[in-house]
Amino acid sequence: MPLLNKTRARSEAQNPPFGRPGTAPGPGTAPSRSWSPARIALTAFFAVDGFLFAAWVVRIPDIRAQVSASHSALGLALLCISAGAVATMPLIGRLCVRSGSRPTTVGALVALSLAVLLPAHMHSVLGLGLVLLLFGAAYGAANVSMNSAAVDLVAELDRPVMPSFHAGYSLGGLLGAGVGGLLAGRLSTAWALGLSGLLGLLVTALAGTALLRSPATIRRPVPRTAGPDSTGPAAAADLRGPRTGSATGSRSAMPTRTAGVLVLLLGLVALCDAYGEGSLADWATLHLTDDVRASAGLAATGFAAYAFAMTAGRIAGTWLSIRLGQTRVVLYGGLTAGTGMLIAALASNVPVALAGFVLVGLGLSNIFPLAIAQAGAIGGPRGVATASTLGYAGMLIGPPVIGFLADATSLPIALTTVAATSALTGLLAVAVRARRTRERTAPA
Repeated sequence: MPLLNKTRARSEAQNPPFGRPGTAPGPGTAPSRSWSPARIALTAFFAVDGFLFAAWVVRIPDIRAQVSASHSALGLALLCISAGAVATMPLIGRLCVRSGSRPTTVGALVALSLAVLLPAHMHSVLGLGLVLLLFGAAYGAANVSMNSAAVDLVAELDRPVMPSFHAGYSLGGLLGAGVGGLLAGRLSTAWALGLSGLLGLLVTALAGTALLRSPATIRRPVPRTAGPDSTGPAAAADLRGPRTGSATGSRSAMPTRTAGVLVLLLGLVALCDAYGEGSLADWATLHLTDDVRASAGLAATGFAAYAFAMTAGRIAGTWLSIRLGQTRVVLYGGLTAGTGMLIAALASNVPVALAGFVLVGLGLSNIFPLAIAQAGAIGGPRGVATASTLGYAGMLIGPPVIGFLADATSLPIALTTVAATSALTGLLAVAVRARRTRERTAPA
């Protein structure tokens, strides 16, 4: 018992559980390993995923006019994206366990590149909802499979680099929004989305070849009897985890019920974050055009400013997680995002609204990646799928809630709900930390 307690204490000191600050990568991590071909290829997948989603987002005003949708009708159509994603995610988690995360990632990105073509050819709200259901299914499949592959790579690299993958997603969103803004008024929606899908297929072919040819991470099995009374070698080995304080670590030898509660709490963190991200993605351009009276090109620039801020925050995410601890990163991020959303929603001119969106991007940047990384460390691909499903439920309820509230009050008032959910992420992160602290200090 004393030996196991010492092992557990040493593990927790070296591998902070959502998170104690001050853990730096150890000297044993070779710099040459940090950007392996697999990591570069997977980052490219995250980037093209963000690019394709942003290419769709900046065309929402055009497609709304094309199908003659009201705020509430458009909200119901946008609901189909999240509905398709949430319905697909648990299935993809099981598929990743059975067939591997990397092949599943390649197939999902091919489907997403094809699905992004469809909305431009719809002329009714019903037709738009049906194709967005397919788009959401492909989007959800891509996100679960990519994050599952990323969790494995984080464990292999032995460094907390999960935010860097999501920085690739944000960079792709920034490029997609920027290119979409430049093409607004110059190319039709069908041509713009068609070229975006073609680019997605090209990147998938190149990055997929590199990813599938790279050696796969060897996954350590999760002990079946890893309860509080576990004292065997398997339990002790599983408690050790990476030496460098990676964001994910190894899957803890904790009771199944405790693991399930932690994944649930992490899923709720992701839910609140995704509510904000989904609301910004679906309604930011409309808020700028309808309420702040920005032009279509300038409205696309607003989403680009949000995406740029999120990219910058995620690039710094690894450093911030080490220096501040993951709990503080999530707590401060939620408060920053909430403040920024209030500014952006209530702004009466474009510069102030853009400044608010920048704060939202910085605040939300690392919340989702840290939550998903922790869920993957605890439960593997199924943990990723569970937390992602709960997370994207935020996108499921976000569009219709914002739409109906906008019709009942106004779009700026509806967007203030994002401030509340952003602040809630910090409280949930503190709850995760408290739960893991209780588990850590419980008698072995």
